[in-house]
Amino acid sequence: MKGEGAIVFLMVFFTMLLATLAYQTMLPGRQIYNLLGVTDTDYPVLGIPTTPLVIAVFNGVVYGIIAWLIFTFTVKTIRARKTV
Repeated sequence: MKGEGAIVFLMVFFTMLLATLAYQTMLPGRQIYNLLGVTDTDYPVLGIPTTPLVIAVFNGVVYGIIAWLIFTFTVKTIRARKTV
C-alpha cells in the first residue's frame, strides 16, 4: 500500500517533536542548530520559544527520515522474501 512510509514518518516526527520539547537536550537537534550559527531567541511562536521549537523540528525530521528508511527497507525485504 502506498503512503505507509509517509504515515511512519509523520508518527515519528510528531513523537520526536513533542519529546524534544519536553527534553531539549536530545541529539542531534541542538548540534544542527549550532552548526547554522543562529543566535538563540526566546521569541514565542504559538507560545513556544523559537529556539526549542526549531531544535524539536530538526529532531523530528532527522528521526522521521531514519524511521521511514528503516520501515521502507524492512517492508521491501519482507515482500521480496515472500515472492521467492
